[in-house]
Amino acid sequence: MNRTLQILITLLIFTSCNKEDINTPIPESENLTFISAVDISSYPEISNSNPTFYDLEGNQTDFLTLLKDNGINTVRLRLWVNPSNEHSGFKEVKLFSNTLKTNGFKTWLTVHYSDTWADPAHQETPIHWQGINFTQLKDSVYNYTEKIMTELQPDYIQIGNEINSGFLHPYGHISNNFQQFIELIDTAIVAVRTNANDTEIILHFAGIESSDWFFNQVSILDYDIIGLSYYPIWHGKSLNNLQTKMQYLSETHDKKILIAETAYPFTLEWNDWTSNIVGLEEQLILPEYPATREGQKGFIKQIKTLTKELENGIGFCYWGAELIAWKGNQSTDASPWENQALFDFDNKALPVLREFKSE
Repeated sequence: MNRTLQILITLLIFTSCNKEDINTPIPESENLTFISAVDISSYPEISNSNPTFYDLEGNQTDFLTLLKDNGINTVRLRLWVNPSNEHSGFKEVKLFSNTLKTNGFKTWLTVHYSDTWADPAHQETPIHWQGINFTQLKDSVYNYTEKIMTELQPDYIQIGNEINSGFLHPYGHISNNFQQFIELIDTAIVAVRTNANDTEIILHFAGIESSDWFFNQVSILDYDIIGLSYYPIWHGKSLNNLQTKMQYLSETHDKKILIAETAYPFTLEWNDWTSNIVGLEEQLILPEYPATREGQKGFIKQIKTLTKELENGIGFCYWGAELIAWKGNQSTDASPWENQALFDFDNKALPVLREFKSE
């Protein structure tokens, strides 16, 4: 069967099905393994500078061993189509993914379908896909996703990153080209389902405002997990509101749900001359979670707790765990995140690392 026809038939089937046909309830047995994840996408680049890491007692240790020993069971990696350098490209991600699997981690790929950062404000189509017609773009999406599935074989695949406004703009803009957005997402889904039996598909939204609208729009699609980004600086300072929204989304759509990205500072100081994203007390949840080692630990403990309290809450992922000031303390183009990493300015593990153990 022609692939374009196959995808069209799949879309028609999804459109004609009622909600109960698509959003089948989640068997309780599927919710046994809690995902304690970190996004360490920049580690291959950082490791080139040969940093030394230390465990909670101050002993020199292997980076991945330290993560594994503290309960981290899944690693999230971003994947860009044709980046300006090798970092986050297919070759680097494949090599690192194999290393992670060898070390006993599950892998979670966040596929940006872009050559660079994708987020609610930026969803640029890869340069080699620009200017082609829509049918050719769907073929490119299918072939690229198929390659990911056959060569990288992730445990979880996130189709797009923070796709509040769609992805692959302007073709897949959710407001301007909604039907094309749905067809492009479905094309990737078909590629996953055709080439893997066990990989779970995540759709990822940044924040909680308008998340109910978004997941209503994609309710016809065949995916497994709702993923949300939650950063207090951008997405509000009420963890109660976060939990309430997660419960509503999960119940409404009969989906498993997780926090796909979060982080919190252990200090408002800095360790290089690259401007940090979080640096003011007004960006924090106060007085509950100050920018201290214990404040960072308390925030993540509560993120874990509120997710576990949900019937279909399956985990969380800490973004930028590895983003120390790896280019030295005079660098102006390195880490904007070293005060939110899981390591202090001497590369010693912070107390928050203990919160990744699921018990």
